Amino acid sequence: MADYLHNLRKRRRQRLTEQPQVSADQRVAVIGLGRFGFSLANELMHRGWDVLGIDSDARLVQKYSDLLTHAVVADSTDPDALVQLGVHEFTSAVVGIGNDVESSILVSSNLLEAGVPNIWAKAISRQHGKILERLGVHHVVLPEHEMGERVAHLVTGRMLDFIEFDDDYALVKTVAPQVATGRPLGKSQVRSRYGITVVGIKRPGEDFTYATADTIVEKGDIIVVTGKTAAVETFTELP
Repeated sequence: MADYLHNLRKRRRQRLTEQPQVSADQRVAVIGLGRFGFSLANELMHRGWDVLGIDSDARLVQKYSDLLTHAVVADSTDPDALVQLGVHEFTSAVVGIGNDVESSILVSSNLLEAGVPNIWAKAISRQHGKILERLGVHHVVLPEHEMGERVAHLVTGRMLDFIEFDDDYALVKTVAPQVATGRPLGKSQVRSRYGITVVGIKRPGEDFTYATADTIVEKGDIIVVTGKTAAVETFTELP
């Protein structure tokens, strides 16, 4: 940790004179460098963010040290360690710890007490997720559950992609059923009859584009529809 603090101070001095500077809003602390944590950290690096990776496993930190802006060995369940690392100065932090529920809860509590304004935390079960929500974690992610549910929709239906949001609302990519083809969407009445809205369309060999009331969907077109989950499920099962 001492080496990290020395290097961090050095980088801060350099950034006073270097351009361009990374915005404070583009710095994130990722705590837990397992498969989920590192995958997220790596993607953020590709998007130009500064990433501080923290893990208690020295082997993981050494493995990823050259791929992240900073990587440090630390016990994040110790609030003093997070303060020394300056995590309280970050606007975003991700708790990638999943299997150790106790550590996940302790680290999340430390980040909340430090006043980090945007905290994401991985949960391994709905019960774990509810505990994190009750603590006040801003965003709870259940990657295994959400991916399992998503793939189940793709396996059992005609959907090409499925994303469900809060309040039982979903966005689906599917091959257009017959009821939506051959006439303008405004006259097909799919919204009033099936409770869904067609928001995008892709014809073979073309890019996706916005759908309007005047858009005529043809057989074989790919469409993106939104609506209540049950409604889009019913619509995609139409012949």
